[in-house]
Amino acid sequence: MFRRRNAHQLEDDSHKDNKVRELKSAIGPLSGHSLVFCSDPSLRRYLDARNWNVEKAKKMIEETLKWRSTYKPQEIRWNQVEHEGETGKISRASFHDRQGRVVLIMRPALQNSTSSEGNIKHLVYLLENAILNLPKGQEQMSWLIDFTGWSMAANVPMKTTREIIHILQNHYPERLGIAFLYNPPRIFQAVYRAAKYFLDPCTAEKVKFVYPKDKASDELMTSHFDIENLPKEFGGEATLEYDHEDFSRQMCEDDVKTAKYWGLEENHYPKPNGFSASDVVPEPATSIASAAS
Repeated sequence: MFRRRNAHQLEDDSHKDNKVRELKSAIGPLSGHSLVFCSDPSLRRYLDARNWNVEKAKKMIEETLKWRSTYKPQEIRWNQVEHEGETGKISRASFHDRQGRVVLIMRPALQNSTSSEGNIKHLVYLLENAILNLPKGQEQMSWLIDFTGWSMAANVPMKTTREIIHILQNHYPERLGIAFLYNPPRIFQAVYRAAKYFLDPCTAEKVKFVYPKDKASDELMTSHFDIENLPKEFGGEATLEYDHEDFSRQMCEDDVKTAKYWGLEENHYPKPNGFSASDVVPEPATSIASAAS
């Protein structure tokens, strides 16, 4: 059945469309990567993050453009972060949630690095990769975080946590749809309380604590995921296996798509596990003009 939209919804949509046009005008002419990045859906996310205040959204997106011009997340390639991913501590799932969102699986107990820079760069790479693989019309992703085997010894320093939160909230606004923290030990609650201080209230509302053999948790998980796709580690029926060689191949294939999307000339990077972006057949190039439309 088609759902009819009432006059209030249509008026609200029209108001938001006008805000997008205002923001475009306020930002002014763009070119290159900035033009690709500042699509209408992207501008809507920044407006949403700033309660549709054009001036605040403009300041926020200008700070992101400045960050992207120096950090260059679109230029990070798998061979630069592959060593951080050897244990599968963060990976993109082969399934989506019920809303069609890309799912990132995180397993903090598999932390294999003490490098703040390395951990952040690895996460940023996978965020960009998840965004690249979002279905058309979908702007958000879901996170599944498995705390099995986690201890304070595997915890990243609070300074790194603060920097990650800053990047997520300021440069990837409204990208997180929901995050499930599965079976976190009691000691983690103290860690989360400290980290929550730096979280925006809207972001904090998206974080859900879920536990095994708990009816409310089971209902929450099944409302967002098909039980046959959900790994057993999260109360589902599927088997979660991380094959680093296979995942590396996927990422190298996606590196080609990333280069095409951003209009970059793909270099011949060293081959992680025997693969490089030049080993795979690239998809048809997406022009900057069509990407920005």
